[in-house]
Amino acid sequence: MRRLPRVALLLLCAAYLLPGLVGRGPWKSADITAFGYMSELARTTEGIARWFDPMLLGLRPETLALVPYWIGAWAIKIAPSWLNPDLAVRIAFAFLLWGTFTATWYAVYYLARTARAQPVAFAFGGEARPTDYARAIADGGLLALIACLGLAQLGHETTPALAQLFFASYLFYGVAALPYRRAGPVLALFVGTLGITLSGAPTVGLALAIGSTLYIAYERRRAARSATESDDDGPGYTLGALATMAGVTVLAAVLVFSLRLAQWKLTLSYGSLFSDVRGQAKLLLWFTWPVWPLAIWTLWRWRRQLNARHVALPFWFALVPLAATWTTDFSDRSLMLALPAFATLAAFALPTFRRSAAALVDWFNVLFFSGLALLGWIYWIAMQTGVPPKPAASVTRLVPGFVPEFSPIAVVLAAAATIAWCWLVRWRTGRHRAALWKTLVLPAGGTALCWMLLMTLWLPPIDYARSYVPQVHAVTERVGQPSCVAELALSRAHIAALRYHGQLNLQPLLLGTNCPWLLVSPETIERLHTIIPFDQWRFSGTLRRPSSPADDLLLYQKITPQ
Repeated sequence: MRRLPRVALLLLCAAYLLPGLVGRGPWKSADITAFGYMSELARTTEGIARWFDPMLLGLRPETLALVPYWIGAWAIKIAPSWLNPDLAVRIAFAFLLWGTFTATWYAVYYLARTARAQPVAFAFGGEARPTDYARAIADGGLLALIACLGLAQLGHETTPALAQLFFASYLFYGVAALPYRRAGPVLALFVGTLGITLSGAPTVGLALAIGSTLYIAYERRRAARSATESDDDGPGYTLGALATMAGVTVLAAVLVFSLRLAQWKLTLSYGSLFSDVRGQAKLLLWFTWPVWPLAIWTLWRWRRQLNARHVALPFWFALVPLAATWTTDFSDRSLMLALPAFATLAAFALPTFRRSAAALVDWFNVLFFSGLALLGWIYWIAMQTGVPPKPAASVTRLVPGFVPEFSPIAVVLAAAATIAWCWLVRWRTGRHRAALWKTLVLPAGGTALCWMLLMTLWLPPIDYARSYVPQVHAVTERVGQPSCVAELALSRAHIAALRYHGQLNLQPLLLGTNCPWLLVSPETIERLHTIIPFDQWRFSGTLRRPSSPADDLLLYQKITPQ
């Protein structure tokens, strides 16, 4: 049973993690909003109380996610002066994604160590050792997680969702490893449960902890009733493990209700239950691709052992975020918490795959990702040279006003990634029967390739399209650096962008400011005449984000009396 070489796995993780760290700023809109709260905390002088009640121009966050804001604020405070604050935060959150990879690998490893997850022993021996088999399955689980399309963008943002993913994965690891280890899993249980509770997903974290406690109690009862050891999952949960899990759950519940964090805003209604099914189904299909078919296959092949630890635990850790996805407004970010569990289920499909099915998956991934890479290169060449004209016109239409720039370093990195992909395809088309994880190499490598191309060749236009910098520069060109700028009904993202990129001293208009300029959200245009006297303010223009007219800002200048 061949393991995936550690160097190759580490290089793949690095190729997925590092692109996008430098060369860009915070993106719209959750990314810049979260960074705005972190930046405000980093420079606050109001004492410890403000750290438990973060504000952005008097606005509290939509969800109380204390720990992610603390992580970002401390990253800004301890970063050297020459390092941009947004880059310091992205580096800190890159470690969270790395921790998610580590926790997922070890969770799959310990689940694969259980007796019912092991392959059937041969009559005359020769089967893989349990540890080698578990490592191969864990390699497959990590490859499946990297391959998930939904992780690419959200996994590289500095939002509370990434911190929630980190803590959920450590809670998952703690429950999976508790029968085999003590100190590490217990610490992971506390960190994971309390961390996700204080990261904006208290109900999800509490539900995961309660379900884990009930499953540990169930497994202890089943083990006690088992007449033979052949039906056992190997090392089981002790009474101390059950007490630890129950204690962590009670502590999380006390924290949730004492801090009044249990404010899950349900959006489910009878009228919208079926009207939004198509949209949610599309989100589920592409966000969890390509692991959801493998996860379904695992549930089918193991349908007679759904209570087995390696099936029941990831199924529960996928089910709770799925419920949150369907009943809250944070669909994609809630669904991201299910990705480690989906990847785990997908990994346990690998031993049951026939060679013909694996070959079909391989050829699909070769064609799919090679086609995407080819289109990426063609459109990039068209953007740089204007040839072919149709792709060049498409790029101009999508990012109006963008001036292409040539970066030799980006081209070298993109070319190296493309060559590595070609080598990987050639390797995979060879015979590697002993490599259990081989089916997921191409999906993971293809996802890393596409992300590398996006964050090298296409980073300048993507950053131009998703950043507020062009709009903020347009504002500062008009207003200069006044003593203050009044704002009316601006979004949190706009406030954070104007304060960070423009260094503008924003003040809410309704608090009675005396600023020479006023920025207004177009949403208030119908009732604007009831708020401000038009004989004192003169309309100065509409300032747009080039790629999104929905983010317009209306600029007014105060009329000075003659």
